[in-house]
Amino acid sequence: MRSFAFAVVYWLFSIVYSLAALILSLLPGRKPVLWIIQRYTRRMVWAMDAVAGIKLDIRGRENVPAEPVIFAAKHQSWGDGFSIYSQFSDLAFVTGDHLEKYPMMGTLLRKLGAIVVNNCGGHEARKNLSQRSAEAARDGRHILIYPEGHLNAPGTYRRYRSGVWHMYKNFQRPVVPVATNLGLFWQEMQYKKTPGTAVLQFLEPIPVGLDKNTFMATLQSRIEDHTQALIAEATGLSIQPSVLIDETPERAAKRDKTSNTLAQTVE
Repeated sequence: MRSFAFAVVYWLFSIVYSLAALILSLLPGRKPVLWIIQRYTRRMVWAMDAVAGIKLDIRGRENVPAEPVIFAAKHQSWGDGFSIYSQFSDLAFVTGDHLEKYPMMGTLLRKLGAIVVNNCGGHEARKNLSQRSAEAARDGRHILIYPEGHLNAPGTYRRYRSGVWHMYKNFQRPVVPVATNLGLFWQEMQYKKTPGTAVLQFLEPIPVGLDKNTFMATLQSRIEDHTQALIAEATGLSIQPSVLIDETPERAAKRDKTSNTLAQTVE
């Protein structure tokens, strides 16, 4: 019943706030649309708690510097975006161009100053990422990016992409890794929700000046190690290394077995 009730509230809020944002997008500037989207994300976090029974425990806010930073976050759930966006007054986020296929989304994303990149990658995607990120950097906004570029079930990860490295190098900003176990309670895009306390943890910033290999290794180890620790904390199991998804049948089977076991443990 909680899952059904949350689905009703989710779509009700999404439709109402999207229509309001579309109307406000007719006004000049970003602030009107930003105002309504801020309230939308905060209301969704409220609904996660009040309706779905998923409480959000925010840790490590002291690790977020006063100056603009790049957040590189683990992505296990549609709820990740609501959870992070609701914590800040203005945040530029990197998203795939798949969202633009939905009616009106292109207009809203432009108004929000979102950094929309081609999901297929390549030179044009990197160029677009650089250009739009530069605009956000000039505005002095935090930037949110999911370095794996994909939703992943708890206990799994994909190859970390280098887009975050290029932003780190070009803008000379510290990168704040973000770990979470929200996928245990709201996994990827699944309908089912499991009550409990999910953690969103801002980790120690990675200072500027590292070479690419050192930076990427540091980023991945911090996010994956802390995410696995949060999963162990919620499930009561021992800390296990996360499983790389390479889409071979063997890996896919191992990934599904891992995520199903974790989900059953939380329940």
